[in-house]
Amino acid sequence: QVQLVESGGGLVQPGGSLRLSCAASGIIFSSYAWNWYRQAPGKQRELVATITSGGTRNYADSVKGRFTIARDNAKNTVYLQMNSLKPEDTAVYYCNTLQYYWGQGTQVTVSS
Repeated sequence: QVQLVESGGGLVQPGGSLRLSCAASGIIFSSYAWNWYRQAPGKQRELVATITSGGTRNYADSVKGRFTIARDNAKNTVYLQMNSLKPEDTAVYYCNTLQYYWGQGTQVTVSS
């Protein structure tokens, strides 16, 4: 049974930083690309960042230069380092793989 557990969300002031983690189990973590999505209230879920099995990274234009996705295959964990956070980054963040397995989400709120 595949399980994805996100952590690291919270309330942060504009300009602040957070690091999200997604710990995976029940899957051969290193074989797959991993994604971070987010969904703000009243909006569609959007793809934020992707890291392939080979380590290639891609980002949404809205987060380029501020967010960094990383993976640790030894720990079966994917990370999202978020810097220079803006109020519009407020959303529930989800990790995903294979466009099928999803975590429960972690809330990120950027507000003064």
